[in-house]
Amino acid sequence: MRIDRRAFLTGLTAAGGFAALTPRSAAAEPSPETGTIRVSSSIAICTAPQLVSEDLLRAEGFAVVQHGPQATIGTLEEVAAGQVDIGISFIGPTVVQIDGGQAITVLAGVHPGCFELFGSDRVRSLKDLKGKKIAVVGLGSSPHIFLSSMLAHVGLDPRKDVEWITKPRPESVELLREGKVDGYMGFPPEPQELRARKIGHSVVNSAVDRPWSQYFCCMVAANRDFVRKNPVATKRALRAFLKATDICALEPERIAKSLVEKRFTPREDYAMATLRELPYARWREYNPEDSVRFYALRLREAGMIKATPQKIIAQGTDWRFLNELKKELKG
Repeated sequence: MRIDRRAFLTGLTAAGGFAALTPRSAAAEPSPETGTIRVSSSIAICTAPQLVSEDLLRAEGFAVVQHGPQATIGTLEEVAAGQVDIGISFIGPTVVQIDGGQAITVLAGVHPGCFELFGSDRVRSLKDLKGKKIAVVGLGSSPHIFLSSMLAHVGLDPRKDVEWITKPRPESVELLREGKVDGYMGFPPEPQELRARKIGHSVVNSAVDRPWSQYFCCMVAANRDFVRKNPVATKRALRAFLKATDICALEPERIAKSLVEKRFTPREDYAMATLRELPYARWREYNPEDSVRFYALRLREAGMIKATPQKIIAQGTDWRFLNELKKELKG
């Protein structure tokens, strides 16, 4: 990890809470164009940097930090509709939304590794899913999109070669336990729970298995108009998110406890396992454009998008702020 743990944590302690000291370059920047920042309401554990970013956002000059309407629509829909300004979203659905013309701009990668495919005893590899039943919460959901890209990568057609069973998450897990389906894609804390309950077995773990471990699964996305009208606020908000990502890498125990105290999740042990397993420090190492290109290629092969990867990148990404912040926040 190429960050100075002692210096960084000293800054956190001095600033209080989760707020880090403002770098000189940030202090020299103009104030944000708006004193209010609206953050997505997503409460997935893997998006922990977003969940603990409030103090950091205030340190960046946002007097008011608002959260989007809980449990109404997803992160991407909130962002595209202008209900929130910025949030952490899954890259697969993000590419699909950009292909559909939604007003979304991807700003940075956060981490790889949050999704994990579990299978029955009849499944030992992705190719074994041919002709099998897979449980997902819905067609077009994050699990469906990610798994479709994975199937396309090994030469299977997700539209013809598997049977999708749409059920709520608890019912899907029960179907896997009973052997009535052969595949289920879990997102934190589901993989931790499935392993603890000994339901199915891990077929693909995107935190360690290539090529999935080489690409971001969670990325920072913002409303396109917000980015265009508020470049200073965009950079400051992204800085807060990236600092929060560093904190998740350095202090998983502290963050897990905070997530439980703030009632984002009930199980501290599952939250702790998630935070320890996810490689948050990779935001400094991986190229986010490579991740967008990779998933755009897979999803085009799966028939889920029409645009070329280059068009997705041109229409839906902006790396200016990340490139500046990488230099500023380097260890």
